[in-house]
Amino acid sequence: MADLFLEIVTPSKSSFSGNVISITIPGTIGSFQVLKNHAPIISTFEIGVIKVELLNKAPEYFATSGGTVEVLNNKIRVLADTVEPLADIELNRAKLSLDRAKHRLENRNVEDINIARAEAALARATNRIKLVEKYQNDSSL
Repeated sequence: MADLFLEIVTPSKSSFSGNVISITIPGTIGSFQVLKNHAPIISTFEIGVIKVELLNKAPEYFATSGGTVEVLNNKIRVLADTVEPLADIELNRAKLSLDRAKHRLENRNVEDINIARAEAALARATNRIKLVEKYQNDSSL
């Protein structure tokens, strides 16, 4: 019986590598789950939460800013722009990032800012905060 092998990488590091039961990914047109013997697929995904079900059935959560996923022969490769494990997210830092992004967008006519970059920073910070608030104290972790 073949395992389902998952690798999550970013341009700067490998964030996860190992056998899993499943992964749920925030796809571009909706979240989708990959289980053992999934059909081959290449897809993009958006800012959101990646949920990995480990072999011991415990969930592991990651905040991501999007990327590409490839599934082939029970191997999943997630190539993420950024990925941050729940355990590494500092809530206060995420809230400061949210406040900075909001400030930039509120003062877009006064300051010379890159609006698309500020909106992306706002979305990433909001995603991290929601992830921490939803799962940080999850009794199943």
